[in-house]
Amino acid sequence: MDDLFDVMGNSSRLAPLAERMRPNSIDDFVGQSHIVGVGKLLRRAIATDSLGSCIFYGRPGCGKTTLANIIANTTQSSFVKINAVSSGVADAKKIIEEAKDRLKMYGKKTYLLLDECHRWNKAQSDCVLSAIEEGYIIFIGSTTENPFISMTKAIVSRCRIFEFKNLGDEDIRIALDRALADNKNGLGNYDVQIDDKAMSHFIWAADGDLRTAYNALELAVLSTKPNQDGLIHVTTLISEESIQKKSLSIDESMYYDMLSAFCKSLRGSDSDGALYWSTRLIDAGCDPMLICRRLLVHSAEDVGMADPNAQLMATSAMFAMKNIGMPEGRIPLANSIIYVCEASKSNSVYMAISAAQEAVSNVKDDVVPLHLRDVNYKVEQVKGYKYPHDFGGYVVQDYLPDKLNGVTFYKPLNNGYESKLIRAKEIKANKG
Repeated sequence: MDDLFDVMGNSSRLAPLAERMRPNSIDDFVGQSHIVGVGKLLRRAIATDSLGSCIFYGRPGCGKTTLANIIANTTQSSFVKINAVSSGVADAKKIIEEAKDRLKMYGKKTYLLLDECHRWNKAQSDCVLSAIEEGYIIFIGSTTENPFISMTKAIVSRCRIFEFKNLGDEDIRIALDRALADNKNGLGNYDVQIDDKAMSHFIWAADGDLRTAYNALELAVLSTKPNQDGLIHVTTLISEESIQKKSLSIDESMYYDMLSAFCKSLRGSDSDGALYWSTRLIDAGCDPMLICRRLLVHSAEDVGMADPNAQLMATSAMFAMKNIGMPEGRIPLANSIIYVCEASKSNSVYMAISAAQEAVSNVKDDVVPLHLRDVNYKVEQVKGYKYPHDFGGYVVQDYLPDKLNGVTFYKPLNNGYESKLIRAKEIKANKG
């Protein structure tokens, strides 16, 4: 039924650009080709109206709610949407009762979309468990948090998890171009000229968040006064103001060269170089969180087990930057950069995981040895397992598939903390 107080359609006309531009068809959906590309499971399930309970999770602006709306428009079932922030047990129970009646009387399924589903506590989550199991509702949760950590295991175990990735630059460009050309829902009725550098800045500064890009574009167009010919000219300065983020003062090639210099300074234990290039990048407009992410990766890749505290320091810097921001966040960041640079270096962890990945790719007959199998369901077969604590905490036995017996992935170097691990390995080998 139409809203009697919205006979002119003001609510949709005045909605933000991001809301107006939500696609209604899977064919118009942008990004997430790894789960909704042609032939992918989720796309097939939506097309055949056979989607089971699932959880969409990923960063804001990557298409979770949009895809849920597409499902609502595609399915022949009823579709109810609530938000975990403003809804509780009573709301869910009412929806479930209505879903039961709908299924019994009309044979019609009900989808329940719960936005911000990680906000529900255990009591709230438990109220929908039986309804999911008995098929009264098909649950679709949407969250920015990792559901394996933020949600109750009972709900997660009953849902298929789909991880949404950040949108790529080309995805965002396609969406913004559509908005500029759309006369009905977008900005097509405005005579807009956007400088190439300004458009690139919208895309870069959005950092994979399409909603951010839409909001900035709309603000830039609506707040820019047309010239005498009625043309709205969006410059780089306007794009910076609209998205509240400084554009890079260096070209793309120099940006990647400086980032490479920063990473190589970390690996080369040069604190001065790492501090300079990280500061130069941030001064040029680079997101400080990018520096934090690279620092965390290199703390594991280039320091690793030679000094396990390096990774903790890098994680602390990221936490501080996220919660404090600039300019104060640069101090713990600098502290962690110096620590990672001055720490003993070892790439043994990187080499170990690379070797394990290669083994996984090449070894096909990787049957779990009998003595390592789950004792709970095949008691008669699980024989020979030695409980390490019965032998003082360590006992020699095989933990790899038979085809990989004797293979060593992790080979510690004689640097820092790893020198202690080498001696510990020697002691264990002598026990064997």
